[in-house]
Amino acid sequence: MKHYKIVLGAVVVIAVIAMFFWVKSAFKDNYLELATNEQIDPTPTQIQSIRAIGEWEFLSISAEEMVDTVRKGFFSDDELVRIYYGTLRLGINMQSLSDDAMVIHGDTLQVTLPKVGLLDNDFIDESKTKPFYESGKWSPQTHQALYQKAHRQMLHHCLTPENLQAAQTNAQSQLQNLFHSLGYKNVTLHFK
Repeated sequence: MKHYKIVLGAVVVIAVIAMFFWVKSAFKDNYLELATNEQIDPTPTQIQSIRAIGEWEFLSISAEEMVDTVRKGFFSDDELVRIYYGTLRLGINMQSLSDDAMVIHGDTLQVTLPKVGLLDNDFIDESKTKPFYESGKWSPQTHQALYQKAHRQMLHHCLTPENLQAAQTNAQSQLQNLFHSLGYKNVTLHFK
């Protein structure tokens, strides 16, 4: 009986050793390796999040325009002078960001953005409009024509190349900060 236990023990030891070598040889080419990817690829979710910003203002310009009109009369002339106030906001509508606006080239994120422009065409604040001088009776159409004249003048005086360039410079600075905070180290921005 003692001899039986020794033989049984030796068989178990040999079986365990054989199993160890079999397992080792069976899995010698299979291994698990952990690595990190330092590159962050833009995802559709990130693009949607940036689009969700909507209109992003980079420059606000307060404007004041005095406009007038004269109606010649037989005995006297009628005159209407009004002062209009408005705030023109220059920026980017992020909702027009295309699906391929963000591309990785090596370690650089390249972003193509919509051009900086006027965010809202209704920038005159009617509640602040003041009559400066008014003689005679004037129709609503004449008041509307003065409004349109003030609108055109504000656009002409405020949408200058200098103001558009200042808004684009602000956009580059703020968007660089945004993408750096998202984890991108090198960012180049282009405007359409």
